[in-house]
Amino acid sequence: MAGVTGAGSAAPPVRVLIVDDDALVRAGLSMILGGLPDLTVVGEAADGGEVPAAVAAYAPHVVLMDIRMPRVDGLTATEALRAQPHPPEVLVLTTFDADEQVLRALRAGAAGFLLKDTPPAEIVHAVRRVAAGEATLSPTVTRKLIAHVTAELGPPGPDPRQERAVRLLTGLSERERQVAVALGRGRTNAEIAGELFMSVATVKAYVSRLLTRLELNNRVQVALLVHDAGLV
Repeated sequence: MAGVTGAGSAAPPVRVLIVDDDALVRAGLSMILGGLPDLTVVGEAADGGEVPAAVAAYAPHVVLMDIRMPRVDGLTATEALRAQPHPPEVLVLTTFDADEQVLRALRAGAAGFLLKDTPPAEIVHAVRRVAAGEATLSPTVTRKLIAHVTAELGPPGPDPRQERAVRLLTGLSERERQVAVALGRGRTNAEIAGELFMSVATVKAYVSRLLTRLELNNRVQVALLVHDAGLV
């Protein structure tokens, strides 16, 4: 997000909304994030149905979204939230790293996901990265997503999702395509810059251009498109 940076910046703290039906989880996340100078927990919600009002009231930069809730689940809430103009970033919370719903949430526009047993320092790092416009998908997580995408493709034959992905990526320039493939491999901006001999600023410009040209919400969706096309 523009104007939101990590620790040591003079920018205002990253505003975080926690959405989880488990009060203990909410309390734990609040404790982890609440004592840091560059992060502030502005509100909590116990169900996906409370998210629109909470976002309107608290204007968070990042929403930590539980995926399984009894009334309105996190997937539905994420899809509705990301469809709004200028939505906050969403980090999905789950107890499973091979959850089919996680992939659906990422396709809906979530910037990444965290397991609920993720170490506190990694949770903090993930929130900072997402607020700064980075994805939170490590190469390990990306490999798992590739497995999900492959399973989704089903038996041999025409696949509309794959055909669409190939068509969209064919329209890119060679450099744009290289950046897209790097995103599909879970690379950070700094890693892409090193691999493609660019400055980080140039990589950021290419990522922004890709999002505009492909009409996608974030770099995670670019990565999934690359996976759909079979390029990684």
